[in-house]
Amino acid sequence: MQEPWFASIRPLIEATDPRRAGVLDLDALNRLARQAGLATAAGLPLRFIDAQQAPAVPYEQAIRDSGQVPTRLRPPGMLHDWFNALAWLAFPCLKARLNELQAAAIDAAGIGAQRGALRDAITLFDESGVLFVCNDAQWVDALRSFDWERLFAAQRSRFAEAVAVHVVGHALHEKLLAPYKALCGHAWVVQADPRTPLAELDREVAQTLSAQTLQRRAFSPLPLLGIPGWWPANEDPLFYNDPAVFRGGRANAPNRT
Repeated sequence: MQEPWFASIRPLIEATDPRRAGVLDLDALNRLARQAGLATAAGLPLRFIDAQQAPAVPYEQAIRDSGQVPTRLRPPGMLHDWFNALAWLAFPCLKARLNELQAAAIDAAGIGAQRGALRDAITLFDESGVLFVCNDAQWVDALRSFDWERLFAAQRSRFAEAVAVHVVGHALHEKLLAPYKALCGHAWVVQADPRTPLAELDREVAQTLSAQTLQRRAFSPLPLLGIPGWWPANEDPLFYNDPAVFRGGRANAPNRT
């Protein structure tokens, strides 16, 4: 799993990969959790437990109130929950903050037929989010205006030095086991040096998340296989001549900050 989209979790994969055995090793995951000092936003030690033994309460509230993350040990669902565990290990502050906000929203409105705008945005980040780290406004503007030519092609030799993309979403990582051209992440712009260490980004991004900042309109679609260096086929400029994937901007798109 040397693909660039696994970079944020690559150090954790070898010690925990369940695919050969067909079962997740909770001991290995929890050993890493203890070593990293994983905790909820309230400071409870975070541990992964067998989903079949989880209490019958809403998932997000169970994590917040007990520090226990229900985890499916076997298929179906094993890979999805494995990537979720790796996301906790790679982005502990961000995941704890998302969980805190999600659980608080459930406290306020309960579990209904629809999640509501805040919970939708949190779920989008948690499942399909990527960090788009850049301190140059021209690249951010190209992303937000759907200007794929400017973002990916015009200065592609400079992309890697100007922008860092870190996959956060665990559903996205699962999909990237079998990547396809139209696969899209939802980019959360982080105005920072792209060389900023991941642990520092994790802390800083978590501090920016709130019921006010977390809105679906704050994310920008990012076709992942279009990122220079991420997919060999995109070295051909014709790769981007595909309006089904590299779509134009929405009319009157909001100005996001």
